Amino acid sequence: MAHLFYWLYGLTPKALFSNESVRYNVAPLSALFRKFFRRLTPAHSLAMSFIIVISLGTFFLSFPISVAHGKLAFLDALFTATSATCVTGLVVVDTGTTFSQFGQIIVLILIQIGGIGIITFSTYFAYLVIGKLSVREHVIAEQALGRGPFPKIGRLFVTIVSSTFIIEAIGAVILFFAFLQYWPSPKAAYLAVFHSISAFCNAGFSLFSNSLENYHGDIIINVTVMSLIIIGGMGFWVFVDLKNVLGPRRFRALTVHSRIVLKMTFSLLLIGSLAILIFEWNNALKDFSPANKCLAAAFQATTTRTAGFNTVPINGLTNGTLFLMMILMMIGASPGSCGGGIKTTTFAVLIAMISSKLKDEKQVRLSNRGIPDSIVSKAISIAFFWLVAVTVAVMALLISQHPGSVHEQGRTLFLEATFEAFSAMGTVGLTTGLTPTLSAVGKVLIVLLMYMGRIGPVTMALAVMQKRQSGMRLAEEKILVG
Repeated sequence: MAHLFYWLYGLTPKALFSNESVRYNVAPLSALFRKFFRRLTPAHSLAMSFIIVISLGTFFLSFPISVAHGKLAFLDALFTATSATCVTGLVVVDTGTTFSQFGQIIVLILIQIGGIGIITFSTYFAYLVIGKLSVREHVIAEQALGRGPFPKIGRLFVTIVSSTFIIEAIGAVILFFAFLQYWPSPKAAYLAVFHSISAFCNAGFSLFSNSLENYHGDIIINVTVMSLIIIGGMGFWVFVDLKNVLGPRRFRALTVHSRIVLKMTFSLLLIGSLAILIFEWNNALKDFSPANKCLAAAFQATTTRTAGFNTVPINGLTNGTLFLMMILMMIGASPGSCGGGIKTTTFAVLIAMISSKLKDEKQVRLSNRGIPDSIVSKAISIAFFWLVAVTVAVMALLISQHPGSVHEQGRTLFLEATFEAFSAMGTVGLTTGLTPTLSAVGKVLIVLLMYMGRIGPVTMALAVMQKRQSGMRLAEEKILVG
């Protein structure tokens, strides 16, 4: 694998690990790769990077060594690779029993790469090896982060990746001692590392067939996983902001972005926890103690925000809870994070826009600041694209699964398909039980939804549509609306 890396990028092993200036070799495919990627726009580069990693993941998961018994179908390997790379967590085969340890490690690597971001990883290694980035690499990296410009973006990526590994390591250590009560040391360590990375990356993959249902009363496991999910879902920009505030420059206040993210994150968690607790008190949580009811409600409200773990059976929840979860899955995590959804800041802008229109204000206001019209338009476009994609997918799922379903069976399928589509597009990973029974067409549809949900509606639109610029404005005409 290392030799393949050197060959593709034209690096000698000595140059990679020495302190001397990096020397390039003329690699057979190096010029071809650079020429190909130089023609791509930043949006195309981001979209293509996920396709390449998914393809490699599918290739490795198709190996007999990746499967514990028998052989894995290509479509199942593609589905698993996409779900892992897009940090979703939906599975058509059980991860803990279907895959060998080699296959599980491949899944974990895909989760880590997809969670932090493929562009982030590639920029990180390019900066470590070369020491600087080209102008084009700067543009691609800034688009991947959704923010810029940054004069020292290479160092920023080093901070992001190193902080990720440190947080995951801390989570793994805590989970190790928690799992040590139930498993031998080697198994506990393996489970701790896997679930720590999966939780921080908001992937939701678990080595247990019923996720974390067996540990619904373990406060250490629950709180650790919830903390990793929340931290991983807040976004790297909030980390940088908090570091500045808590560091030597204490006088610096949080940016508006960070304040909105923190307010929305904890507001949604509080509202979601209380609602689930009320809806499920005498239903899914009826056999739990009062303390465990509160813990399970908080955990499920947290994991619905694009993580995908569960401590209660999802198919046993009330319709009200499932509908609430779909709303939370749509909102998702925050920009620059490992999670999906339309993002908390997008939802905040939409709420602020509605409030401003009702008050007949000329400017959309949020956190004592005016929001530019371009940001408001972008938020509307993201939400609209998201809902359209989910609507089309639900219709296609209903047709592909059981086209002849009527009455009670059809109504149940409608709810399951809608929940599945919201979960895939939000890169959440929760399911009412439909995923393992998906048809071939259904699996392809969910794969596309997971992919679109991970790279984002804006990147998807820019990658597909051809940008046209025109300085000419057409004559305006008023039409009746509303």
